[in-house]
Amino acid sequence: MAKAGHAWSRPAAAAEQGEAEEEGEDPLDAMIARTGCLEQHRRLQECMAERQDWRHCQEQLRAFGACMARRQQQRE
Repeated sequence: MAKAGHAWSRPAAAAEQGEAEEEGEDPLDAMIARTGCLEQHRRLQECMAERQDWRHCQEQLRAFGACMARRQQQRE
């Protein structure tokens, strides 16, 4: 069974890292979790999986973008 995540955004070279990593947490998910924006990201992913078109997920996209922007401002 394929894992929901970022397969569409991974470079082909990622396959060389082996199947063991596939069973663990997605590195991009781990990075986003550290920002505190994981829930917004998951909502965006769910919308994208359901609607198959990012244009229908603008509310979720804006919420995720706003969360990431707040995080960036906090770091500065």
